[in-house]
Amino acid sequence: MFATCYDGTEKQKKIIQRAGPDAGVVDCFDHCIQAVMSGYLRSRLLLYTGGRHLTSFFAPSQHVLPDTWCRTFPLPSQARIFSSRRGRSDGSSGQEGENTLRAPRREMDFQLSQLQINAVLCANEQSVRIPEFDGRGGPSPVLRFESNQLSANTPLEDRRSSASCLQTRGMLFGMFDGHGGHACAQAVSERLLYYIAVSMMSESVLEDLEAAMETLRPVPPILQWYKHHNDYNYRESAALYVDHLRFYWQELLASEEHSDGMRPADALSYAFQRLDTDLSLEAQVPLANDLMRNTAIQAAFAGCTACVAYVGPEGVHVANAGDCRAVLGVQEHDGSWSALPLTQDHNAANVTEVERVWRQHPASERQTIIVDDRLLGVLMPLRAFGDVRFKWSRELQQSVLENGDSDLEALNIYQYAPPNYLTPPYLEATPEVTYHRLRPQDRFLILASDGLWDEMTNDEAVRLVAEHLTGIHLQARVSASQLSLGQMHQLLLRRQARATPALDLNGATHLIRHALGTNEYGEMDQERLATMLALPSDLARMYRDDITVTVIYFNSNFSKTTN
Repeated sequence: MFATCYDGTEKQKKIIQRAGPDAGVVDCFDHCIQAVMSGYLRSRLLLYTGGRHLTSFFAPSQHVLPDTWCRTFPLPSQARIFSSRRGRSDGSSGQEGENTLRAPRREMDFQLSQLQINAVLCANEQSVRIPEFDGRGGPSPVLRFESNQLSANTPLEDRRSSASCLQTRGMLFGMFDGHGGHACAQAVSERLLYYIAVSMMSESVLEDLEAAMETLRPVPPILQWYKHHNDYNYRESAALYVDHLRFYWQELLASEEHSDGMRPADALSYAFQRLDTDLSLEAQVPLANDLMRNTAIQAAFAGCTACVAYVGPEGVHVANAGDCRAVLGVQEHDGSWSALPLTQDHNAANVTEVERVWRQHPASERQTIIVDDRLLGVLMPLRAFGDVRFKWSRELQQSVLENGDSDLEALNIYQYAPPNYLTPPYLEATPEVTYHRLRPQDRFLILASDGLWDEMTNDEAVRLVAEHLTGIHLQARVSASQLSLGQMHQLLLRRQARATPALDLNGATHLIRHALGTNEYGEMDQERLATMLALPSDLARMYRDDITVTVIYFNSNFSKTTN
């Protein structure tokens, strides 16, 4: 109803329209078939302590791999405990078990072939080429984009979104990193781009939307979505989502200041805040059925960070709340490459962000607001959607959880308030918005969840995409003081052997491959990559996070024209 859906696999366009007056509003969020790949990743994990065999088990996966006895690979010696970015729902931080999770020796009795590695890495990849001209009298700023994601959590907690604005110009790309479950990231990924697009629409366009709703006529599509066939939608909540989107544009129509629509920076900021408010309200009010209410409560009590890029005629606007990241790849006139970050991480490593949080609360709480680099000792990002445990009063939380009819235990939600919870709210979804005018040397933009940035720096990511784009391998710098002559010789031999084309056609896949398979010398280690991909689901989270990447390639003709 509200969207033209572009299925990147079938190359078809579908207009989703209203079913009839009795149906209210039909599922306006695109009908995507979720491909389910059955089977088991029959990987056998052998845990040893002092040489004594402790346990072995099989782990489910989406990919069928053959039963085979292969030589063993040592796992990375230092497992990083990637617990959810906040504590468990019972209130404990999840850190007390770190020592018990590590063992002196871990070996994986399984080897993936190159074909199997590629199958796992490419399962969720997406490549979409955009028409060079946007149909509105000018070149499109985006030439194409490539995206991919790899799970560590089961189910995956990251989400991604991409769409063209049909009533205004430009494209929207979103990156959403969930924590405490996937519910919040799922809801935000489906809804936020609509809120942004509506915010930028002029009063006359909004009046056309409202008139179509009132007269039960087909509503003009707002977005053209670019969906991967594995992307999932909350179809049972679509009617609720449409109703609240309509309430939002009705408020904009009632405003005297919305004649020409909001500027992109204002639209991004206001849409973030408004959607977070709607998520909070939906969890507090009676809804049509139990399934819809359970979805609303899960979305509110879970959380997600978000980074959205709007690429339009004026350039790139990026709105960020949390620790996803947007990094621009710039090719200088001499051919060299550099990384230009368009976001800052909102966590305890950002001194400015910590001071912002401190200023919002009494000085007496200065020692308890940030504990062990976490908000109230629990949550790592300092801005996020949902997470009402850090926003609602204790009384409101208790009222919603006790008076609702939901089975909270089945939803994995428990009554719990963080320690030193004195002057809420402690958390907000207000984004930090930056603007960058596109130049001819700006070649691409990398949007990624923190799972990628845990494994590589901004410069490393830009270097990898640049060499994938140009076909020219840019050698990573290695300090000679760290290597012996023998090691240096072996490194030079390996680099000579790398004068071959990249394995991946997709730039996002190329980044994920190197994030997991790069060794301490900055070189691709196939054994390391195979080991990381063969980890069972309940162990993978100890070594890495979900990784989602979108690489947006700019149209050089657009930047030349605008400049």
